[in-house]
Amino acid sequence: MTRLARIAAGTLTALALATCASHLLAQGADQAPYTVVESGRSYARLQQAIDAIGAGQGTIRFASLRFADCGVQKQGDVTYQAAVPGQSVFDGVACESKAALVLRGHSARIEGLVFANIHVPDKNGAGVRLEHGDLSVSQSWFRDSEQGILTGSDPAASVSIDKSTFTRLGTCEGSGCAHSIYIGNYGALSVTRSRFEAGTGGHYLKARAARVAILNNSFDDTAGRNTNYMIDLPDGATGRIAGNWFVQGRSKENYSAFIAVAAEHRNHSSNGLVVANNNARFGPGIDRRSAFVADWSGNAITLENNTLGAGLVRFDKR
Repeated sequence: MTRLARIAAGTLTALALATCASHLLAQGADQAPYTVVESGRSYARLQQAIDAIGAGQGTIRFASLRFADCGVQKQGDVTYQAAVPGQSVFDGVACESKAALVLRGHSARIEGLVFANIHVPDKNGAGVRLEHGDLSVSQSWFRDSEQGILTGSDPAASVSIDKSTFTRLGTCEGSGCAHSIYIGNYGALSVTRSRFEAGTGGHYLKARAARVAILNNSFDDTAGRNTNYMIDLPDGATGRIAGNWFVQGRSKENYSAFIAVAAEHRNHSSNGLVVANNNARFGPGIDRRSAFVADWSGNAITLENNTLGAGLVRFDKR
């Protein structure tokens, strides 16, 4: 019997113990997998902890383990928090054939979690699937999945992502492409101090939000494979894209632009969108031409103080 089993045996029924063992990839931990901070109660399954918070507010603290588990939030305001950032890992399990966390409550906050190896039949497997409500993500890592964060539409809500990393994500093997981040028609999106790297298809950041703040991030495509745009605002948007670092790699499905504005629709005005103080270039040894910003909106977009490498056209009206 493992140490985890000895600890759990006194408080869990045999059925619950078996369930816990089947849903934890790591054994030998001396702490409960999930603890609701406000009540101090511990749970063997994530869904039990989410249901315990219900329509209220609460924080679920994750032990430093690898979890073959997932959860669906249908109501309330829930914080999902790693006890030690980077040491709590969702690994390979998706609820509803969608994501490790499926969120359709009032709001959710994610702090310090890792989402890895999420794959589903329709090629849209994500670390987080946001269907409704506000979302805040910080100090989290999304890797080796079909998508990192995928959302539906909620124009009254906002998404905020800070100090997070997106690695080896994206694919165009399904009926459509999956991306490192795909944000639907949300009211506002903020992505700050985050890293995008080694994409495996689709765009690094695709967002249909009406307002965006994409600030002080790095987009490193040098190890990317069959990728597209680094930032795609397919419905147009206002806001700022500033202080970012872009390097386009060699293996591209579409290398014609770094940033695309209103390439599909003009559902949002792009008047006043500012693209400023960014640094963009091609990877070493790559000789091609591309547009830093390609615009289909026809609106007044401001570009200023961007440092562009050889072969990059500042602005291309399409």
